[in-house]
Amino acid sequence: MNGKAAMPDSGLGSLLTLPEAAAMLRIKVSTLRAWLLRRRIPYCKVGRLVRIRRADVETLITASVVPARPATTRVAPQA
Repeated sequence: MNGKAAMPDSGLGSLLTLPEAAAMLRIKVSTLRAWLLRRRIPYCKVGRLVRIRRADVETLITASVVPARPATTRVAPQA
């Protein structure tokens, strides 16, 4: 056992600390804190502690995907 108490699944999904969420997004914790202040990503407050649901991080990633452009055929310039 790793010494950590297991959290029962309450339907909220797993809660991440700010460093865990920042690592998942590959951004600095300070950037994540700025996003929280701007309400760019939802968060939970547990007393003084701030936690982010894993599902909210995944939703942010999905919503931020920029689709690829369709392939176009190039027309050779006329000389």
